[in-house]
Amino acid sequence: MGKYFGTDGVRGVANTELTPELAFSLGRYGSMVLASHVRHKPRILIGADTRISCAMLESALVAGICSAGADAVVCGVIPTPGVAYLTKLGAFDAGAVISASHNSFEFNGIKFFDRNGYKLPDSVEDEIESYITGTRPDDKPRLSGHEIGQRLNYPNAADCYREHLLKSSDVDLRGLKIAIDCANGASSGIAPDLFRASGGTVVTIGTEPDGLNINDGCGSTHMEKLCRFVTDEKCDLGIAFDGDADRMLAVDSSGNCVDGDVIMAIIGSYMQSRGCLSNNTIVVTVMSNMGLDIFARENGLRLEKTAVGDRYVLENMQQNHYNLGGEQSGHIILLDHATTGDGMLSALWLLKALREMNLTLAEAARIMKVLPQVVKSARVLNGNKEKAMNDEEIKRLCRQKEEALNGKGRVLVRASGTEPVIRVMLEGEDKDAITGMADTLVDLIVKKYC
Repeated sequence: MGKYFGTDGVRGVANTELTPELAFSLGRYGSMVLASHVRHKPRILIGADTRISCAMLESALVAGICSAGADAVVCGVIPTPGVAYLTKLGAFDAGAVISASHNSFEFNGIKFFDRNGYKLPDSVEDEIESYITGTRPDDKPRLSGHEIGQRLNYPNAADCYREHLLKSSDVDLRGLKIAIDCANGASSGIAPDLFRASGGTVVTIGTEPDGLNINDGCGSTHMEKLCRFVTDEKCDLGIAFDGDADRMLAVDSSGNCVDGDVIMAIIGSYMQSRGCLSNNTIVVTVMSNMGLDIFARENGLRLEKTAVGDRYVLENMQQNHYNLGGEQSGHIILLDHATTGDGMLSALWLLKALREMNLTLAEAARIMKVLPQVVKSARVLNGNKEKAMNDEEIKRLCRQKEEALNGKGRVLVRASGTEPVIRVMLEGEDKDAITGMADTLVDLIVKKYC
């Protein structure tokens, strides 16, 4: 992992960590690297979420792209997977998204897609970063006159993406009342109409973005509001997206949360029954609940496990020709229809599975027994994540806690790729016991590295 690029592009507090100057450099050098082999004038597609800082960073990113001699085609507010899809559809040379996904409004980020709509491999990000840090010289002359790129608009981008989602799912939602929480983010202008177009009766929250309220007490990282809303409105189920709508979680009619592991079990079981689950395999991360392992073993499915991050899930899927994978957090990749996690597509496929299996979400969720799991965050100083992960005292305490679980649970400690945070996850049969163990680990990490 480099100085700037984490597991999901470049991310930081807008204007202090992710500055306009850095955005300009990302635009310039991202264009140079990603369009280095084209003979035509490159075209880079840009989308954004609803944060107050997006306009500022978009201007800087566009300036950098145009400085490199590429045209910047701007489609406004649109979910991250929409940019991935439209980059490939429109034969763009690359795509860029300005978003910090599930983070609060003061953060923002910039991530790139290649011309086929895939996130960049580490080697390409490293090459872009080498120009920014100066380890690779920028010896390309500054362009002038007609060689400079220009800013262009893509006014019907959201409509094209919406039509793609409808065609990729083909589900009839008539008779269902669905609650949708758009997190005051990028799905706010698309999701309600999308689910209504499929026949559902839709009620919404989190659809009034003001630049400051994205992910604020709503969306897939704050499920409490949707849980109450589903029961108050007597809905059949609820769907929550995050700020850039590349992930989703669900709520059953009684207000119970259904996470990404269970959703993948439902969709995977449906695809298996239709003979369309490649190699009967689901690709997940090491954070997935042990209950998913048990479900897979009992139902003739295989699990492939990767490091945390949907990019690593995707790499495994591509290398081994699998078509379903994702994360417990709700990043779900349906590779036959999308090149990245897509919250709205995943929601439509979950609903498709429920309709065709004639099950409610509550009934379908029983397919998998979720073991108690506790995830806690230890916030550390920005430069201390690697030190904490290599600390022998912390490693020793982790081993002691896992031994105490006696083979009926596990301990996983990892550094966040997007925040100055160490994640501590424990699974086991006794939630109170594993909560105490997690607290002990977090206290030690904070004491030494905060």
